[in-house]
Amino acid sequence: MFELLGIAPQALFGQLLLGLINGSFYAMLSLGLAVIFGMLNIINFTHGAQYMMGAFVAWMLLHYLGVGYWWALALAPVIVGITGVVVERLLISRLYHLDHLYGLLLTFGLALIIQGLFRNYYGVSGLPYSIPAILTGGYNLGFMLLPVYRAWVVVASLIVCLATWLVIEKTRLGAYLRAAVENPTLVGAFGVNVPRMITLTYGFGVGLAALAGVLAAPIYTVNPNMGADLIIVVFAVVVIGGMGSILGSILTGFGLGIVEGLTKVFYPEGSAVVIFVIMAIVLLVKPAGLFGRTA
Repeated sequence: MFELLGIAPQALFGQLLLGLINGSFYAMLSLGLAVIFGMLNIINFTHGAQYMMGAFVAWMLLHYLGVGYWWALALAPVIVGITGVVVERLLISRLYHLDHLYGLLLTFGLALIIQGLFRNYYGVSGLPYSIPAILTGGYNLGFMLLPVYRAWVVVASLIVCLATWLVIEKTRLGAYLRAAVENPTLVGAFGVNVPRMITLTYGFGVGLAALAGVLAAPIYTVNPNMGADLIIVVFAVVVIGGMGSILGSILTGFGLGIVEGLTKVFYPEGSAVVIFVIMAIVLLVKPAGLFGRTA
């Protein structure tokens, strides 16, 4: 069948794998954005810079302290998450009662500052980050070669996304989070420290972005611009899935990554814009997004 279409099976499955990997990063980043927007009503444009910071923290842990990949997976999200907590307390918390535009402008400015600082110090050529020895090599599936590390990225992102969804949707903590969005005063009356919950939620969303950055570091070169272009696509993913929808962000992220990969096979010229075309169509048909709720 593939021969009739003039497509080599290896090329098709290779692009599908690439799309699934991209979808893994789309899902994790859009999940973090959805958590932050759903809880704080802040459009966090700094998310791409925080994704880049996660990759750089992993690189710095390795080259300055000798801390390897597996420890970086645990430490980098915590370190970058703490910076997010500081930003939320000092800056973002002052904007909750203002229009969304102020939060967007603040986080956009912070993203430019962070990227500029890393660009001035490390340049833009990119820094390599090696794959851990246990995840090198690949499996020959007959129709394609499956690199072990790329398979790990997909599995790890699925686990993180599903675990986050289960915590938010199926646990008491998640119930408190959802209730605090609707009626923070009532939740506070039950003894819950709502401001602390909001701060930690922002830090968790930032930590998700940093975790995605660590996973991306061995695949892409670590450079200050690695999140700048990606964040535009991720925002489109969030809009398509529905702003604030956790499940929508996960499913849409993986799905659009696969669609993008297939487009590179059948119509390469349209692969760069296919997600934005889908976004335009979805907004025309369902402005709240595929999984979003109308006000």
